[in-house]
Amino acid sequence: MQAMGEGELIGALDARATRREERRAFFGQALGAVAAGGAMVAAGRAGAQTATPTPTPSPSATATSTLGVSDYLNFALNLEYLEANFYAFAVNGAAIGTGLQGGVTTTGAQGAATGGRRVAFTDPIVAQFAREIAADELAHVTFLRSAIGSLAVAQPAIDLSPAGAFTAAARAAGVVGASETFDPYASDENFLLAAFLFEDVGVTAYKGTTGRLANSTLLEATQGILAVEAYHAAMIRTTLYRKGIETPALRLIEKTQQLSDARDRLDGSATENLVTGYATDDDQGITPGTNEAGETVSNIVPLNGNGLAYSRTGDRVLNILYLNQAAVGTGGFFPAGVNGAIRTSAAAT
Repeated sequence: MQAMGEGELIGALDARATRREERRAFFGQALGAVAAGGAMVAAGRAGAQTATPTPTPSPSATATSTLGVSDYLNFALNLEYLEANFYAFAVNGAAIGTGLQGGVTTTGAQGAATGGRRVAFTDPIVAQFAREIAADELAHVTFLRSAIGSLAVAQPAIDLSPAGAFTAAARAAGVVGASETFDPYASDENFLLAAFLFEDVGVTAYKGTTGRLANSTLLEATQGILAVEAYHAAMIRTTLYRKGIETPALRLIEKTQQLSDARDRLDGSATENLVTGYATDDDQGITPGTNEAGETVSNIVPLNGNGLAYSRTGDRVLNILYLNQAAVGTGGFFPAGVNGAIRTSAAAT
């Protein structure tokens, strides 16, 4: 392929910027529709609500009707705070600033994202992916805060230190030994494994969230974020698969399977069988399989037998992010818990 000249490159970049502005314009239209009629984001609540709602336990199967649209969007916002800060640290060496989060007044205790640092990327493709995802996740934070408005929750305390939640997750999965530390900022490969830990969870969380939104404007917007998160997950999974095939000694494919199995155990979606392994395996790594012709088939897209991706409820997502199979309100990547009404993980089943 012939290399782009300077003029062509500038034109391509300008076109990309135009597409981003068009997306922002769409989001702006969505926000205008939300603002009209008295904050449509709160329309799903039963009864009146105050500007600073009191946190309540995560919804059970019979309690979801007590939650409003803003509660589901706030839960998504907590996840975006986590992802945006991780990628910001990896790319820029610093957390996202409060001035970059939409400039709205928020509810709940304001926390800091700590422990991260810049990754010294050696693979230029991985570095480019990281920069793109970092910009997208920050845009998601800004959009959600603006869409939710005065009911938007503040950023909770987030632990992104190697010795904290990352190592706890890696040890639980068997990616590192009981006395070893997993540093997601130490290499391109470790960064990708950490991103894999987050991205797949984000996709299943958004798929679960969109099913709770009846408002067509907000549903359209959150479906747009779901699609972006799925693209991100595919980018990460494909890169890990390629690197795993090229350099088997890195054990990347095996490590993604270990992380996937750990997520299955945490959220209760795996039933362990000593003979056959996992009787149910909703969460999947990138371990390749074979088709009817005996040919190797990659597993970039985790699907069920009907070719469908699956969902997680908010409390099951928190099992993974709190690194706990029990019903708790703090832990893991959120040492003081997430902010908002959906804040408790699910009890083990």
